[in-house]
Amino acid sequence: MKTIKNIKVLVMALIASFAMFNCSNDDDSVHPKVIDFSGTYSQEDQMGRPAVNTVFVASTDKDTYNVTVPTAQNAAFQSKFEANLLALSPAYANGGMNALGQDASAFTSLLATDVLNVSLDGTTTFFDGTNVLTGRALADDVITVELLLIFGGEDFMENPGLSNDNVDANDKAFLTSFPYLASPW
Repeated sequence: MKTIKNIKVLVMALIASFAMFNCSNDDDSVHPKVIDFSGTYSQEDQMGRPAVNTVFVASTDKDTYNVTVPTAQNAAFQSKFEANLLALSPAYANGGMNALGQDASAFTSLLATDVLNVSLDGTTTFFDGTNVLTGRALADDVITVELLLIFGGEDFMENPGLSNDNVDANDKAFLTSFPYLASPW
């Protein structure tokens, strides 16, 4: 019992000292922080379309893919993406297509260039039933759309067990004004 009390006292002391160490009376408007952007920077990861890099790029190619400029990605990686898609999805077997009317070659040509397209004059969405890959809204179910395009076939009906992540909503509501992201737990 005495050991538990000692542990509680120690934990409280650590929390108090951490809080006091991290609190200050500095006013950032009086003492602004200067951020130094000089130096050499390098691209570490590309994730224009969530999960595409994770699923279609082999671990041995990750570093190369992540530093390849998008305009060169299709030529360098499309054939590898296509081989992975054909190995993963029976929906493309024997010339099958996805709901966008793309065969494996056309679809992986789209995927290999890891950019997020944005419609400047229309609806911005990952998929809303009509518009596809014209951008991305926070509430778009990106992973389910990707699963549907990979496994769902021409009418989204093939392989139903593989075509949905079954996560249908965010755990917290998005805000109605900027920054729009839900507050942390």
